[in-house]
Amino acid sequence: MSLDDLRAIHAGGVHLSLPQSAYADMQASAAMVQAAAAGDAPVYGVNTGFGKLASTRIDAAALETLQLNLIRSHSVGVGEPLAPEVVRLMLATKAASLARGFSGVRHVVVDTLLAVFNAGLVPFVPSQGSVGASGDLAPLSHMTLALIGEGEFLVHGARQAAAPVLQAAGIAPLRLAAKEGLALINGTQTSASLALHAVLAFEPVLESALAIGALTVDAARGSDGPFDPRIHALRGQPGQIDVAQYYRALLSGSQIRASHQVGDDRVQDPYCLRCQPQVVGACLDQLRHAFAVLLREANAVTDNPLVFPASAGHAAAMLSGGNFHAEPVALAADGVALAIAEVGAIAERRIAMLIDSSVSRLPPFLTADAGLNSGFMIAHVTAAALASENKSMAHPASVDSLPTSANQEDHVSMATFAARRLQGMIRNTAHILGIELLASAQAIEFLRPLQSSPVLEQVHALLRKECPAMHLDRYIAPDIAHATDLVTSGKLARILRGLPGLPKLWVAV
Repeated sequence: MSLDDLRAIHAGGVHLSLPQSAYADMQASAAMVQAAAAGDAPVYGVNTGFGKLASTRIDAAALETLQLNLIRSHSVGVGEPLAPEVVRLMLATKAASLARGFSGVRHVVVDTLLAVFNAGLVPFVPSQGSVGASGDLAPLSHMTLALIGEGEFLVHGARQAAAPVLQAAGIAPLRLAAKEGLALINGTQTSASLALHAVLAFEPVLESALAIGALTVDAARGSDGPFDPRIHALRGQPGQIDVAQYYRALLSGSQIRASHQVGDDRVQDPYCLRCQPQVVGACLDQLRHAFAVLLREANAVTDNPLVFPASAGHAAAMLSGGNFHAEPVALAADGVALAIAEVGAIAERRIAMLIDSSVSRLPPFLTADAGLNSGFMIAHVTAAALASENKSMAHPASVDSLPTSANQEDHVSMATFAARRLQGMIRNTAHILGIELLASAQAIEFLRPLQSSPVLEQVHALLRKECPAMHLDRYIAPDIAHATDLVTSGKLARILRGLPGLPKLWVAV
């Protein structure tokens, strides 16, 4: 699957199918599992117990019951259900993983996953209960429980018993054969899907941050000199180079900038203005790296044990390993958390600069009659509170391993939480940027009749459709909500994407 494929799956409304060659691959590995199930040798997950119980042999007559009991006993998740976008990615990436032909499952397993996806069904999957090692056992068990007709689906946001939902869709409940339950729940598909969901959700937020940051540069009558390409070429960091190019394009043609190119006695702008390419560019590089890691993970085979038919130089084998350990996802998600927090942190600093008349040379708190009016004083406090929350939430989850399964599984990744906590951080940063958008637009009003650049005037006008200038104190929480929606919905991002000749920001490297 390509990154564009994953975007489409995340958004929904697409139909998934397999190439015909996949069926032969699945049949070959399933035949090996069936032979192992009929044999005398112990094979983990086929005729043994699980985890610490791996040395317990299971009678041949009970192998299907073993798989069913596995799903029932591991469906122990708690908390709010995962978002439909996440569950769609889980279904698709699990199907893709099993269809590679190294998991020993029959094609009916993958066909059922695809049938559920294509019918638009969303299994009910609680969001908490995985440590991101031995696979995302609890959430994937809940997904599988719906496939076998014993769990639940979310229908218009409400939980409904799985069996009648499957029947209405014309999908036969899945009956598990040897190893198939283990293959379905052993893997990183929940962690990876949560992380992909976060990076895709943050995409328009970061793009909005560029537009809003540029508007603040103009509102503070900052210099565009720090965005000169020669500066950034000497360092060579690709994200920094690309972000600087965006700022040059965003500020090009500004009357405000032209008005103070001569005679301005300020030698250098505060870091929150002139170091934006260095800070946001570094965040962009982190996000690009995360995209690359998650794209590989979405296409990976991460269950255990793995089934290898005979090939040149190798005899057929079933090998136990640890691809279910989600450390790559955990570290990628922790890097994304830092990027989200830093985009919000530098935006909060820009708001603080705008309301400080000694630095911005604008009216105190961006109000003409300060004292009688408080202007943006407490809006900044909200931004500071959110930035502080993000600092706590950005603590790396991957370093907090807690042994499980009677110390058999003695190092875990915590990838599921690492990825799940990103949504709250994104909301915080989006609100900070919404407040900055209101503040920078307010600052622009004090510089009229001068105009900003044509593209930044589009940004200003888009906000002003719903949020008029604040000449006197008023109830502005609705304005913050509207400005934040411009950030998260992609409406601001679409303005950036209309600029010609700029590099694509979201290219996995």
